[in-house]
Amino acid sequence: MPDSDSQKWWIVRRSAIHQRGIFARTDIPKGTPVIEYIGEKITKAESERRGNALAEKAAKTGGAAVYIFTLNKRYDLDGGKPYNTARLINHSCEPNCEAFISRGKIWIYSKRDIAEGEELSFNYGFGLETWEDHPCRCGKPRCIGYILGEEFWPKLRRILKTKEARKEKLAALEARAEQLKQELKELETPVAKKRKSSKKKAA
Repeated sequence: MPDSDSQKWWIVRRSAIHQRGIFARTDIPKGTPVIEYIGEKITKAESERRGNALAEKAAKTGGAAVYIFTLNKRYDLDGGKPYNTARLINHSCEPNCEAFISRGKIWIYSKRDIAEGEELSFNYGFGLETWEDHPCRCGKPRCIGYILGEEFWPKLRRILKTKEARKEKLAALEARAEQLKQELKELETPVAKKRKSSKKKAA
């Protein structure tokens, strides 16, 4: 069972990813249980209610932190509590940690050796339902651009490719419309001059 006194591994500092983050206090070997993700155990129904409330808040304010973690088929864990320091671990598309459930508890383990001073991170594993609401700022070379479970990356790439193709097509249509507008203007100019000249002669 993981050691509950895991504070020897981490320290809270300002993060370049998002406000605060958790950093390695010392070198952390691969496979180390670094910190426990704690919070309020809630039913799936309550989890859905809170999730919907957060979605509504995000729609109104442009942001809402999501700390609800899947525990098992019946329960989730709401980690949005001040006493849950693990909630400060930021998302990364190239994480050095991952979450495991051990005897009904959620632990964040190191995926590889982590050097002292390195920021800890794990993939939040969000789904595609609200991907546009969660841009990623991890800055890693493999960053997909959004906080999303890696299993959804192929589909997101297809979505982004389709959106980009539509954007390029729209830009091309707008450019063509502007070109036609200019050509029409050039055609109308000689006609206007001819009419003006005819009026002068008639006078």
